[in-house]
Amino acid sequence: MIDLRLLREDPDRVRASQRARGEDVALVDSLLSADERRRSSGVRFDELRAEQKQLGKLIPKAGPDEKAELLARAEQLKADVKAADAERDATDTETQQLLLRLGNLVHPDVPVGGEEDFVTLETHGTIRDFGAEGFEPKDHLELGQLLGAIDVERGAKVSGSRFYFLTGVGALLELALVNAAIAQATEAGFTPMLTPALVRPQSMAGTGFLGQAAQDVYHLDKDDLYLVGTSEVPLAAYHMDEIIDADRLPLRYAGFSPCFRREAGSHGKDTRGIFRVHQFDKVEMFSYVAPEDSQEEHKRLLEWEKQWLTSLELPFRVIDVASADLGASASRKYDCEAWVPTQGKYRELTSTSNCTEFQSRRLQIRVRDGKQIKPLATLNGTLCAVPRTIVAILENHQQADGSVYVPKVLRPYLGGREVLEPVAK
Repeated sequence: MIDLRLLREDPDRVRASQRARGEDVALVDSLLSADERRRSSGVRFDELRAEQKQLGKLIPKAGPDEKAELLARAEQLKADVKAADAERDATDTETQQLLLRLGNLVHPDVPVGGEEDFVTLETHGTIRDFGAEGFEPKDHLELGQLLGAIDVERGAKVSGSRFYFLTGVGALLELALVNAAIAQATEAGFTPMLTPALVRPQSMAGTGFLGQAAQDVYHLDKDDLYLVGTSEVPLAAYHMDEIIDADRLPLRYAGFSPCFRREAGSHGKDTRGIFRVHQFDKVEMFSYVAPEDSQEEHKRLLEWEKQWLTSLELPFRVIDVASADLGASASRKYDCEAWVPTQGKYRELTSTSNCTEFQSRRLQIRVRDGKQIKPLATLNGTLCAVPRTIVAILENHQQADGSVYVPKVLRPYLGGREVLEPVAK
């Protein structure tokens, strides 16, 4: 959530942020009104309690006639204090509920607009000309079937659409990607983490995933637990309700977990193969830093993502995501999109978001700097979302005979294999 003081001091900035997101601008005025009533009711309660305490001191010293009058006033005050307390609680609840609906403040340099209004910041690698090489590229599913690596038919039989099995070299390729990604993160100073896939409501809400993203979240009603769509959630909640000493920052974690997404708003999109699925594994980077260091940390996370995709020898571009395409928690977000030959376009493989103090305020995570205690900043960055990375590797590194070149960074984790060969039918 944002700082209420900032809202009071500069409501136009918050309105502009909501407008850029394509969200309800009137929410700002509703929140300002609720906050004013909350503060007024708090003052009213404090005044009545002070009078009640003062009256309590006067009654024992009063004469018979005066005491009767004071006792009557005390009885009235008791009712007034109870009503004021109820009003204070109600307005505080209303303020908090409205505040939780407000997205993070959009960074002023973020391009304004929707999904297609991003700005391309840089491109890397060379897109292959398969025509010049003399063959038509196969898509990842056909390649995966030739290699005995992907089985979507049995995935659908067992679990339904958008589920899959990785088999043989497909399973080995996932393990190689995860191990190589964790190795890079560990070398960069991240602490490896295996995180829970089920979290409590306060963890999911605190991270910002029960607002606009709620339709894509799986909820277990009987247990009131949520299946995470990313290990960002348990990593953000890891230090919930804690105060961290400033000299411990930055804290950097690399979480590996299964991820679950309903993909409720994407019916009919990317239904072939394993590009958009309900369950997948991912290595996620997560940082806790001082607020003033968040922009530099954001650049570092992006550099680590670029290092990873370069090591996989993939052509990709970096985009500055437009305002209406940001998640509720993100102030700014960069995506790295790899080229997918059979689609003839770049598709998102990794993203990194600067969430500033938004999540830490919701999760009550603070930093102690000398005598000052204040919220810190949180950032996240996908290092390897496994299925999409497999898609990019298979399609970009395929050979005319259906075999697939193995990037050097993965070979130590694949028994030294330089090529993945089709299996005999």
